[in-house]
Formats: sequence, C-alpha cells, structure tokens
Amino acid sequence: MKLEDEIKQTKFKNEYQKLAINLIFTGNWLNAKSSEFLKQFGITVQQFNVLRILRGQYPKPATVSLIIERMLDKMSNASRIVDKLLLKKLAERKVCSEDRRCVDVIITDKGLKLLSNIEEKESVLNREFKSLSIKEAQDINRFLDKLRG
Repeated sequence: MKLEDEIKQTKFKNEYQKLAINLIFTGNWLNAKSSEFLKQFGITVQQFNVLRILRGQYPKPATVSLIIERMLDKMSNASRIVDKLLLKKLAERKVCSEDRRCVDVIITDKGLKLLSNIEEKESVLNREFKSLSIKEAQDINRFLDKLRG
C-alpha cells in the first residue's frame, strides 16, 4: 500500500522528506510485525536480537559492551534485556576469568533451542517480503547501505 494511503497525507515538502517518513513508517511496520510474530515464543524483538548476538559468539561468551555494540536498536537497555533473558534461563551470566570487573554472558542450550524453533517458523514473517524479487531485495539493501554512507 502506498505511504500516502497509509498515513493519509498526500503532500510532502520533497522526495527526501517523503523517503525519511517512508523509512520510519516501514521500520515501525516491520518492527510491529516482528513483535507480533515473536510474541508466540515469549520474547521481544530486542531479546531476539541479543540471543542472536550470543549465538554468534557461542561457545565464547560476550560482554554487555559487545552486545551493545552489535545491537540493531542502539537505544535499548542491553543490561535490562540480558536480565530478562537470565530470568527466562535463555542466557547465563558469569564473572569474566580475565577481568573480575567484567561480566560474561553466554547463551544456554534452552536459548539455542528457542532460536532454532523460531527460525523454523521464520518463513511466516518473511512472507511480508513476498512482493519483492531477490534482485529488488538486493537493490534495496544496496540503497540502504548507500544511504547510511
């Protein structure tokens, strides 16, 4: 559906303003779809992001600062998200052996199984992109990379 129809606005200052609004609107749309999908697994988009970061480090642990550096949403409170994952037993926290002031976080077997289960059903979420060809997806990725410099 066209942006103008979605937000009931027909005039924009220029195409750059429309692009900015379109990107924000589309990002929020995708985030809402992702949140709805992940709700069935009892986790948030941010928790899913942290679990994927931890799995990428596995079997090595990650520090909270490494998690923050790699998170998609830089405004998220990584420490609070890690605490939620600990409560759900999806991650464990250990004192770093090299620097006792640091805390290491590692994904648990339960966290790994949850990610595997989510990814088995992720095609449901990816249906949102069915209107795009692979070439179009590649082009959009290239344009977004170019936009960010």
